Amino acid sequence: MIDGELLMRKQNKSFIYENRSNLILLAIVVVLALILSAKTFEYLQQVTIVTPKTALRSGPGIEYSSKSTLKKEQRVTIIRRKYHWIYIKDASNKLGWIADWNVAKKYRNKISSVSDATIVIDPGHGGADSGALSTTGKMEKTYTLKVARKVIAKLRAKGAKVYMTRDSNKYVGLAARAELSNKVHADAFISFHFDSSPVANDASGVTTYYYHQKLSYRLAKTINSEFNTLSLDNRGIDVGNFQVIRDNEFPAILLEMGYINSDRDFAQIKSNSYQNTISSDVVTSLTKYFEN
Repeated sequence: MIDGELLMRKQNKSFIYENRSNLILLAIVVVLALILSAKTFEYLQQVTIVTPKTALRSGPGIEYSSKSTLKKEQRVTIIRRKYHWIYIKDASNKLGWIADWNVAKKYRNKISSVSDATIVIDPGHGGADSGALSTTGKMEKTYTLKVARKVIAKLRAKGAKVYMTRDSNKYVGLAARAELSNKVHADAFISFHFDSSPVANDASGVTTYYYHQKLSYRLAKTINSEFNTLSLDNRGIDVGNFQVIRDNEFPAILLEMGYINSDRDFAQIKSNSYQNTISSDVVTSLTKYFEN
């Protein structure tokens, strides 16, 4: 009887030992699997830099300071995305933001809402360039800036990343306006203007201009379709050979939002209600543009 009990105890100890060994082995396998899974996931989140010199910035935009420079063919791990920017970790565990145009096209950010978009707003004229004049000598540059500021406030409230070509009464060259759009890879560039006819009070209405058919026609059509309820006639869409949209490598339009030397139009142009309607229509149409 005693021998039988001893045998059972030995068998139980052996069973417990084997179970413990199996559990330890299983735990090791699980840990290794998790490590492998994490490494695989990290690898799948990695992309290769395709440009010679890529700035690693402190924030998602060209306005943020550069912390260091990444080289071509260097692999980095994606942590998150915002606008056209990717928050990454490099091989030395350094963190920062890179522009998505520094990686292969298939890995770039998908822009499917206005809150993801990068938009450049261009208030026409400024500084020594007054633009067109009303019949009472009021300057176009004043009202393009007023409208632009209203548009920008509403776009930023929706989460969009917005750049202005000018934010005060200063002169900015035409080339520099298009250059800003190209530099930030704008999803939309909109230049605000007010038209003028050779003879005062001879024309009225709003016109939407584009230059590059493939790049910009859909943007022009979407924006213009929202203007049908404005208090001024919608003159439709047309091709315009304006430098700020001609030199643009991204979707770009120029809006003539009424004739400033038409007394009827200018009564609208100078009113807050008309400026608010324009800004709301532009933001609504941009929302539709990115969603579609």
